[in-house]
Amino acid sequence: MENVTELTGNEFQDFTKKGLVLVDFFADWCMPCLIMAPIMEELGKKFRGKIKFGKIDVDENHNLSEKFHVRSIPNFVLFKDGKPIDQFIGSMPAEDFEEKLRKFL
Repeated sequence: MENVTELTGNEFQDFTKKGLVLVDFFADWCMPCLIMAPIMEELGKKFRGKIKFGKIDVDENHNLSEKFHVRSIPNFVLFKDGKPIDQFIGSMPAEDFEEKLRKFL
């Protein structure tokens, strides 16, 4: 995926500290997460230069999942300058997700 960066716990803070950043908390075994992956890629392309897109595996990054109260996945946290400003839970059509994100531009 060229428009969505897969992050580790070590890269997370640097990646989210500046601007608008959407992070997808996901797992490889989660079917709704797999359904959302191409939508994230498409939105990453549409919002290039406006919102950065990243994803983090909840199985490999328990501390971050707990820190941001990720209890169910897919779970999308929108950050502005390192601080969470909104959270979207579950899968949704690309159009709905795009509409949610446009409100923050």
